[in-house]
Amino acid sequence: MDTVKLAFALILLCGGVVAFYWYADYSLLLRVLSLLVITGLSIAVASQTVRGRAIWVFISATRTEVRKVVWPTRAETTQTTLVILLVVVVMGLLLWTLDAILLWAIQLLTGQGG
Repeated sequence: MDTVKLAFALILLCGGVVAFYWYADYSLLLRVLSLLVITGLSIAVASQTVRGRAIWVFISATRTEVRKVVWPTRAETTQTTLVILLVVVVMGLLLWTLDAILLWAIQLLTGQGG
């Protein structure tokens, strides 16, 4: 029975999208609201299946985990960004210096550029 429910939800959703474009001459607001209602109905039908309930449990667990995250403060974010910028500039200068030294060595070994 789950397969029938999922198929019905998919057909309902596809029908809503087709209707959204089929009635292009009607108000955009009405078409968007209708599409949202049909999408809600499709989700409601799909959530009555085993897979739909499993997805809902996963989403709930995900929201719980996101609430547990300790987000950095503005000062921590600014400090981290400045450190990263400093490291990028220093590494850029080091790589540029290494490139210049290797270019000089190759020109010296091949006898070019002088």
